[in-house]
This record gives sequence, C-alpha cells and structure tokens, in this order.
Amino acid sequence: MCNAGQASMAYFYFDFRDINKQHWRDLVPSLLTQLSAQSSPCCNILSRLYSGHGKGAHQPNDDALKRCLIEMLTVRDGHPIYLIMDALDECSNVSGIPTPRKRVLQLVEELVDLHIPNLHICVTSRPEVDIRDVLEPLTSRRVSLHDQSGQKKDIEDYVRSVDYSDSEPIMRRWRKEDKELVIEKLAERADGM
Repeated sequence: MCNAGQASMAYFYFDFRDINKQHWRDLVPSLLTQLSAQSSPCCNILSRLYSGHGKGAHQPNDDALKRCLIEMLTVRDGHPIYLIMDALDECSNVSGIPTPRKRVLQLVEELVDLHIPNLHICVTSRPEVDIRDVLEPLTSRRVSLHDQSGQKKDIEDYVRSVDYSDSEPIMRRWRKEDKELVIEKLAERADGM
C-alpha cells in the first residue's frame, strides 16, 4: 500500500544501545522525516517548519515539532497512516521529569485522543507495568506474545542455529549436552527477548 501511494508508514525502533534512539526528541523528528518523504502535503508542512525556524538556524521546540506531526497526521487525503513504535520498553525510564518513556507514552495518549480516523498506531514492548497502565485503556486490539510457546520455540531455534553453526569455531568444541543446556536455559530465561 505504501509503495503504491495508498498509505503512509513511519517506523521507529527504540534501542537501549543507541543513545540517539531512546527519547521523544529522537522519535518525533524521525516520524516527521519519514512521513514527509512519502507525501507532498507532509513535505510542505515540514518545509514550513524548517522555514519558520530560520531554515535550520534555530531548532524548533518540542511543541512546534508536535504541532507539525499532528498537522501531518490530519492531512485529509484519506489514506491510512501507520505509526509503528517498536520496543518502547527500551526507551529510558530512569531519569528526567517526566522520564523519556513517560513523554513518549504521553504523545501516544495525545495522538489516540485526537481520534484521527485514518491513523493506526502500533506500539510493541515487553509487558512492563508503566507501559501497560497507559496503553491498555487506549487500545482496541492487544496481542500478547509474552510467554507464548511459539515465541519460546523461535528463541530456541535461533540459539540452536548459533550453537550448531560453523561460523563460531569455539562452538564446534562444545559437547552436544552443553549446547542443548545452553539452548534450554537461554530460551527459558529470555523473558520474551
């Protein structure tokens, strides 16, 4: 649908290993850039934001970025817009008032409260309490993969493929019993990851 110009999609992966992928200020500009690349009206909206801030001489504040995003999401071309926020649990929840994770959750709440008919939001995360508390009341569909047997099997299959691969010379020296123990323990303690 996106390739045919019948929908827009913006995807952001929160990554605890990358400091540039953990905050509201990383998420929103990424969404703006992706949406503007897929739609002339969205590109025009972003261009106005850029021009309004000295053509890059001044950074827009958070409110200006949020208004720009909302304006893009409410462009009335009728096409569906999909926002995917992957691994929200990897967004920091330890420093700041509000924490970076809380700011992202507030944004999701605000976007849902706008009731934009063609907007579809997908947020993936481990089932952490603070995230569940905010997202569960907002969602019309919830899919939990946590503790699913298929997920555990996928983890086992992946670990087995590494355990028995020839790409790691040290693994060739391990006994079969040790390899199977590693597979069992990692799959058991992976906690869905």
